[in-house]
Amino acid sequence: MTDPHIHPSADVQSQSIGADTRIWQFCVVLAGARIGRDCNINAQCFIENDVVLGDRVTVKCGVQLWDGLRVEDDVFIGPNVSFANDKYPRSKQYPEAFQSTHLGRGASIGANATILGGVSIGAGAMIGAGSVVTRDVPAGELWLGNPARSRGPVPGP
Repeated sequence: MTDPHIHPSADVQSQSIGADTRIWQFCVVLAGARIGRDCNINAQCFIENDVVLGDRVTVKCGVQLWDGLRVEDDVFIGPNVSFANDKYPRSKQYPEAFQSTHLGRGASIGANATILGGVSIGAGAMIGAGSVVTRDVPAGELWLGNPARSRGPVPGP
């Protein structure tokens, strides 16, 4: 195991970054964030304080991870995926608690998908590119569309 690789242009304030994790150009990781081992955080990502990433998580370019997000091991988050954590956002008005969102082990979120706050995506589930997830997704299911709906089990490799 080796120390994390943090690109010189990244602003990483957290001390909780696992071994072999790579954080690339122009990322911001706030002090309270916890990132597991062997993760790959691609360029231009933002990770807020109350975010926990498991081991071997991939976060592609242009993703913002907001307070209340919990990501288990082996999750893939595609480019420009959007997460929400406040059902009724207003400027300078904060909820008592932000909504929690959970991504189960091995889940895969396609490019440009939107995940609303308070949902859980089950282990091994797959969300299609551009889909809008408004409710919980069971483990092992493929969900597509706006709003996203089940299309059956995730197809094999």
